[in-house]
Amino acid sequence: MTSPLFTRVAIVGFGLIGSSIARCVAEYPGLAKDVVCIDRSQAVCDRVMELGIAAAASTDPALVATADLVVLATPIGAFADLGAIIGPHLTPGTILTDVGSVKQSVVRDIGPHVPDGVHFVPGHPLAGTEHSGPDAGFASLFKDRWCILTPVPDSDAAAVEKLAAFWRGCGSQIELMEPGHHDRVLAITSHLPHLIAYTIVGTATDLEEHLKSEVIRFSASGFRDFTRIAASDPVMWRDIFLNNREAVLEVIQRFTEDLTALQRAIRWGEGEKLEELFTRTRAIRRSIIDAKQA
Repeated sequence: MTSPLFTRVAIVGFGLIGSSIARCVAEYPGLAKDVVCIDRSQAVCDRVMELGIAAAASTDPALVATADLVVLATPIGAFADLGAIIGPHLTPGTILTDVGSVKQSVVRDIGPHVPDGVHFVPGHPLAGTEHSGPDAGFASLFKDRWCILTPVPDSDAAAVEKLAAFWRGCGSQIELMEPGHHDRVLAITSHLPHLIAYTIVGTATDLEEHLKSEVIRFSASGFRDFTRIAASDPVMWRDIFLNNREAVLEVIQRFTEDLTALQRAIRWGEGEKLEELFTRTRAIRRSIIDAKQA
């Protein structure tokens, strides 16, 4: 029987992503012998043990010393403090990674706390739902989704490949990117859409009470989709926008310019311009479906 890639995976933060990784280890052979949970909430630790998705669960960060793969799955705003806390407990040979949506800030906040001999390979699985907590996870979350790894300049090539093999075992496709490039790409594909969703749903909540009730009652599919996105973890998204502010602000400016042009076309009845835009965007949707990312 082939030995698993890792002996033990320590997951720090057991929300949707962390608990889904734990379920992957339980369901898919060859990933790891077991998983341990580290979470600042004792209630979360207790629930993890009730669910049976970890061999142990503790609020003590020293538990990372028992693992050869450590995955940081907390909101990225906690990373600077978290790095200082877990750094002294990491053992040589361990691979340290994360699942955060912004990579330059992860390198900035975690990198200085990584001991010699520990392999730091930041990562970002492009998967999720609007739900959170240890009950929200499921093993198929990462199936056919991309996981982007953003190695730092001194990342060990063998460690990068071993982590990539782990994510492939979870069902993911792998792409390697430079951290800054990752942040610019995600600003347009993920961060701006979330910002728009939060804004549109926020606008609805500011309507007069009778209009608000009708908006909720007669929600068409477009508004329902926005509310699903806007139901995502507010702490996580607060941290994403604050830690990727330069790329987000740049793409907001471009979006604002495009929105102004669209507003002008509607005002002046420029139907050809509207149809041309809608035709181009429809083609993008078809491309996403063809890529099996719908």
